[in-house]
Amino acid sequence: MHRHIDARRSSGFTLIEILIVVAIVGILAAVAVPSYSSYVTRSQIKTAQGDLVALGLNMENVRQRTLKYSSAPATTTTAATQALFNGKWQPAQGADFEYMITQVTDTAYAVTAQGKSAKLRSCTLTLTSKNERTATGCPGVTSW
Repeated sequence: MHRHIDARRSSGFTLIEILIVVAIVGILAAVAVPSYSSYVTRSQIKTAQGDLVALGLNMENVRQRTLKYSSAPATTTTAATQALFNGKWQPAQGADFEYMITQVTDTAYAVTAQGKSAKLRSCTLTLTSKNERTATGCPGVTSW
């Protein structure tokens, strides 16, 4: 008996099967990448909010020790950390946000985080000594 081998039946994938898989992967990537990007942006904003709270707590610590918030406004992260904390406080989101002490008197302060990257440039977070928190221009965040 002679066995006939069908040349058309071979192992592997056909071109149509590979194209279908590539199309499915492309569709999944088109959906996943924007969602992931949005997630990363929101996480950067949440971390900046935590940094502002830490900066505010440091301001309160100064007031507890000296009975005033005595410091001049600082327009950069470096100036803010040097003016109050001798460089001991460093923000987790220093690469994406600039931290500033925007208003300060003996009895009140406001600290601000301003976005630096293209996606966050319009994002401004503010925390005051009265625990008033505002977020303007921050993607996906209306309050905190």
